[in-house]
Amino acid sequence: MTELALSTGRLIAQTVDWRVNRNAWRLLLPFLLLLCLTSSPEIRELTIRSLSDAYLQVTVFVAGTLAIVYFLEWRYSIDIGDVLDRSANWQPVVAALLGATPGCGGAIIVVTQYTRGYATFGSLVSVLVATMGDAAFLLIAREPTTALLVITLSVVVGSITGVIVDRIHGPDFLSRQAERTCPPFIPGSIAERNFIGFHKSARKIWLVLLGPGLILGIMTAFQIDADVWLGDIGGLGASRVFGVIGALLAVTMWACSRTSNTQLGYCPYTASEVTTGERIVRDTNFVTAWVVLAFLGYELAIYAIGADISTWFMTWAPLMPVIALLVGFIPGCGPQIVVTTLYLAGAIPLSAQLTNSIANDGDALFPAIALAPRAALVATLYSAVPALIVGYAWLFMFEGF
Repeated sequence: MTELALSTGRLIAQTVDWRVNRNAWRLLLPFLLLLCLTSSPEIRELTIRSLSDAYLQVTVFVAGTLAIVYFLEWRYSIDIGDVLDRSANWQPVVAALLGATPGCGGAIIVVTQYTRGYATFGSLVSVLVATMGDAAFLLIAREPTTALLVITLSVVVGSITGVIVDRIHGPDFLSRQAERTCPPFIPGSIAERNFIGFHKSARKIWLVLLGPGLILGIMTAFQIDADVWLGDIGGLGASRVFGVIGALLAVTMWACSRTSNTQLGYCPYTASEVTTGERIVRDTNFVTAWVVLAFLGYELAIYAIGADISTWFMTWAPLMPVIALLVGFIPGCGPQIVVTTLYLAGAIPLSAQLTNSIANDGDALFPAIALAPRAALVATLYSAVPALIVGYAWLFMFEGF
């Protein structure tokens, strides 16, 4: 018992010690979440909603997409980065097709490959133009014909835009490969073995939660209330409780990790641990942490200033595409789901929906900002050009303005 207490103490000390763990700053996020969860009832409700939405709307779909891609890479001994690198001329088209898949998993894959130096900048722009994020699920469920139109236009426009950007700037524009270095570590220590053991145990729980989480995520995406069948737990919907648990687990694992997602596989003390499951968990946790931070920041900002995105569209109709563009610049899928909801309610025209769908980058923008902030900013600004062209073309051609 004494040895266990000492080893646990060493583990905690190494986790928070900057000299040993250069990623100790990540522990600020769990601390912030704990602070918000023990704050006023309003802040606690916002935090619970942010955690649950992040897990059920983003995490499970990112994990599902990565699982398919990583399984195919393992099964057929291929690397999607190498495949993209060998087909540079077709990269924007492939990126647009990946981005068009509902959710943000496909787009996040392209963003990751860009930061590894395998995808071109044009492909990054292409995938951000083509992705509609989680709003695609809502549109598919309510108006599948319109969804097919929006997705098709997004793929075509994204492919063309990506090709043009690569022709103008070249494939290596703003390219930055992942840093292949390892943080300081103490080999063979008891704390090290316990640290790896903690992640192995947590990873098993994480993978067990993924299956039911994906089912709940799909139900949520298609506006099906799972709590009608599951009931409540402690006054909260069971699905919401499940989402909070999943998100907290993902954030905690990310915060306690000594290596970044881009360092996985390059460090000698983790090389033997790299499995398909490990890649899925680590990459998904990385995205989840940034999404949770963004969701919570957005909710707190709305709470503080009392803003409502729906009121932004109470303006002259020809300005609606511009408003939709500005909303599209907001990272994450929450604001974009609001726009799609307004379109389905008949409050805004299809031209505004098209503009928003092309301009918004969904949750794929979070890892891009974290890994390559300059490229993410420029790519987002570039996506505004085709968004406005398509939006206003539709406005003048089909809506009588």
